[in-house]
Amino acid sequence: MRQPVRREERDRAHEATERGGGGAIAARAPGVLRRKVRHADLRAVGEVRRELRLLLSCWAGPGSGEVEEVATLLTSELVTNALIHAEGGAVVTATVGDRLRVEVRDFVSGRPEPKAPTTEGTSGRGLVLVRSLADAWGIRSHGVGKSVWFELSGGPA
Repeated sequence: MRQPVRREERDRAHEATERGGGGAIAARAPGVLRRKVRHADLRAVGEVRRELRLLLSCWAGPGSGEVEEVATLLTSELVTNALIHAEGGAVVTATVGDRLRVEVRDFVSGRPEPKAPTTEGTSGRGLVLVRSLADAWGIRSHGVGKSVWFELSGGPA
């Protein structure tokens, strides 16, 4: 069950997460994508996918198309979940190094759980896909909200 979060707490958490950024996309360091997405702005899902593909094109070597496809699929699922279920929007962070790590932080408490998809509707598949396709994944609680993350290997040799 979702715990209500006072607007002031959510706004403070947003500000702390975004400190140092100057817009929707904040370049933190080479190999890092960080982007704030607004609640219910489903156009942002495609924009995040494009930005992630650009980041991955600089990281992964030839023949890494499968890693890119899995990464964009899983990122799309996590961002969509956050935009639909988290009233305060979300912050997406992707970091490349030895592995790709994507983290989607929202500002609503409560832990999502993978559930078997039904034949009716299109919901319920996101975390099942993440659990099935990621090398590692998890949920980390914050003072306000949580982060859902995954990791994939397949970077430069």
